[in-house]
Amino acid sequence: MSLKSNLHNLKEKYKGTKMAPAFNAIHTFLYLPNDTTHGGTHIKAADDLKRTMNIVIMALVPCLIFGIFNAGYQHFAAIDAAKGMVTEASLFGNFLTWDNFVVGSWTVLPLVIVSYGVGLLVEFIFAIIKGHEVEEGYLVTGMLVPLIVPVDIPLWMLSVAVVFGVVIGKEVFGGTGMNILNPALTIRAFLFFAYPTWMSGDKVWVHEAVARTGTPDAISGETLLGAYAQNSTLPNIDLMDMFFGYIPGSVGETSKLLIIFGALFLIFTKVGSWRIILSTLIGALSMGLIFNGVVDAGWIGESSKFYGLMSIDFWQHLFIGSILFGAVYMATDPVTASQTNKGKWIYGFLIGFISIMIRVFNPAYPEGVFLAILLMNVFAPTIDHYVVQGNVKQRQKRIKVKTA
Repeated sequence: MSLKSNLHNLKEKYKGTKMAPAFNAIHTFLYLPNDTTHGGTHIKAADDLKRTMNIVIMALVPCLIFGIFNAGYQHFAAIDAAKGMVTEASLFGNFLTWDNFVVGSWTVLPLVIVSYGVGLLVEFIFAIIKGHEVEEGYLVTGMLVPLIVPVDIPLWMLSVAVVFGVVIGKEVFGGTGMNILNPALTIRAFLFFAYPTWMSGDKVWVHEAVARTGTPDAISGETLLGAYAQNSTLPNIDLMDMFFGYIPGSVGETSKLLIIFGALFLIFTKVGSWRIILSTLIGALSMGLIFNGVVDAGWIGESSKFYGLMSIDFWQHLFIGSILFGAVYMATDPVTASQTNKGKWIYGFLIGFISIMIRVFNPAYPEGVFLAILLMNVFAPTIDHYVVQGNVKQRQKRIKVKTA
């Protein structure tokens, strides 16, 4: 008897019981659901929640693979730096190597396993208790979480954060499609505020390099964003290294090239909103231009703690930190983002604008994109409300003109 037949028999056996959602979830995950819509007229299309989630995961997989290699590369680069050696990245020379893959896999894959294991366990528990179906919404969240944390974050911290994010950020609102906050960013926010020393600083981005060399003062895992926030000079940082991703950072945020490819894929498949992505980048560049103008006008000097991030060219804000990753994979979440076309422009612009503002004015933790997105998640319904009300008023004016 085939696996499909066995699962179908289990579904029938436990139909109407508390365990039914669990078996239905396994069956739906492996196969197409047998349920069809009844009554009324429905849009006939191939899209469903599973297909949408799988498309996003496909767009994230290249970032995950690159992050695995980069975790290994940064590990060995830090060891070389402790020995006084200078390491220059080469894709097919010292980056895509077996050693980097092994070290990176040993570091990154446990994050993925814990994220999915703990998150899906919570989903199953709530499905059984509340008697609703297990939906595929966490499939993307489970992939996003390992990509937005440092490589060496303790697994127990990640587990606690995942439980908090799924329960508080999603289940208390009613599950997939009902949450007002992005669950992955809720998890990231919990980690930052509960365990700040594990989410920032210059020793959390390189896997065990300090322990292996025994010379912590010679190791620097500081991200470019952190260095700029401390007014550090970065003469040896190559722009192409920043673009391709050979730099320290969260697992999936470093390669801007792969993020751009992911954005094009999401836009082409109509899963991600190009309006939100584009408006977020416009907002970030606008805020960067304003800060450049402040520096050029001489209103702030090099002695200011804000000078480092204010003085860099406005377009470089897209190459450092997570603004590009957030714009493509976080801000475009269809559940928590604005739904109207005009609202998407406003929503995205404010995310980019506020992200750079937080980045500059918070040197202790200069990455502000996740806070900006969470803030705009809260205001997205309000934005849509006023957009809709504005459209209603315009139509009412047109009616009055015609009847006059």
